[in-house]
This record gives sequence, C-alpha cells and structure tokens, in this order.
Amino acid sequence: MAGIEGKVVLITGASSGIGEATARLLAKHGAHVVLGARRTDRLVALADEIAAAGGSVRYRRVDVTQREEVAAFVAFARTAFDRVDVIVNNAGVMPLSRLDAFKVEEWDRMIDVNIRGVLHGIAAALPVMQEQKRGQIINLSSIGGHVVVPTAAVYCATKFAVLAISEGLRQEVGGDIRVTVISPGVTESELADSISDPEARDGMKAFRRISIPAAAIARTIRFAIEQPDDVDVSEMIVRPTASPY
Repeated sequence: MAGIEGKVVLITGASSGIGEATARLLAKHGAHVVLGARRTDRLVALADEIAAAGGSVRYRRVDVTQREEVAAFVAFARTAFDRVDVIVNNAGVMPLSRLDAFKVEEWDRMIDVNIRGVLHGIAAALPVMQEQKRGQIINLSSIGGHVVVPTAAVYCATKFAVLAISEGLRQEVGGDIRVTVISPGVTESELADSISDPEARDGMKAFRRISIPAAAIARTIRFAIEQPDDVDVSEMIVRPTASPY
C-alpha cells in the first residue's frame, strides 16, 4: 500500500507546529488524519479547517504523558477507521537551561513528554500493527539527538533516547512494520515558548533566525509514508542550509 491516499495517520502534538503542518499536508493528499493534543480548542479549529477543505479528519484530546490516554487515542482512531496505518509521535517540549540552574521539574517534563510520550505511542499502536501485519511508526527526534550544546543537555538526552528507541524498535519488529525517525533542525514552532531560563531563551532567539517552516518537516514525513511497504526510510535529518549544527 504505497502512497498517502486512504491511509489512517495518527498525529500527536497536532495543535501547532510540525504536527499541525503534517495534518494539513497529509489530509490534502487524501489521508484520514486523526489529531491528538492537549489543547482541544486548537484541534477543533484545525479539524474544521481540514474538513472545510474536503479532508477526512477526527480529533481527540490526548496527553501523551498518560499511557491510558494514548491507548484511548489509538482505540478511537481504530474505531473510526477500522485500522491504524501510521502513528506520528510528534509531541515534544524544549524548556532549555543550564544544568546548574537546577530546573528539575522541567527536566522531568521533558523526560515525560519526549521519551515516555513516544513509548506510550509505541505501546498503544504496535499491537494493532502487529495484528494487521503492517504499519509505520514515525518518531520525531531532533538535531539535538545528534549533537549536544550548552543549555540543551537534558533535551538532547531525550532526543538521543528517541533515536535509540527507534533503532531498537526497527530491529525488533522487522518485516511487516516500518520505523522512521526524523530529526528536524531549527524549525518554526512553539517549542521555544516553553523556555523559562533567560540565557537559554535569548540564545534560542538568535539561533531561530535561520529556522525553516514546519511545512518542510511535514513534506519529509509525507515522503517517508508514501514509500512502498517494502521500503523503510529509517532516518532523516532535515535542517536549514545555513545551520551550523
């Protein structure tokens, strides 16, 4: 089953940024998109826009840190469309700070969303895909999963973890289920809005001057999905041409 049209694609973190752009693009190309995020008002607005443009869309509130909510999200999609072809584990947070700022609660939040959120997505979708004997799991890492910079130690650690989880999953599932990890460089999104540390916030503002649009990552996700079932685009880094990292 190559291509996008008719595939059931679940997207977490769909209320803004890469998730929103991906939902719009895939729906435009005929996918049944199922949107998940905590901000239901934004999901409603996005779903209305997609439907008005002729797209097939459902939405459900989901907090990826809660395993039961992610399981219910996947079950909701399966009930609506009778299968799950792709899950895009996109939800993430990035409250950067130096380690000696001791923002332990922010460290915990990154671990919960960026690592546990991906694991919860896998735990919910993988059994369905194993039963179907086909499917694709797409996990969003980051350029921060390949290089570490000051103020980003914990964030980078979570994104290195996404790479390791994805590669381990790819080796274990083999054959029927594709696993893709995508590592965006600096991209237009709301991630930087969560930075409470002044030094890290100022540094990110300067870094983001070369950011690429979220639509660029959405096109990458589309490319990975539309390959034939026997082609697994395992890993891609997508970053601004001018990026130093």
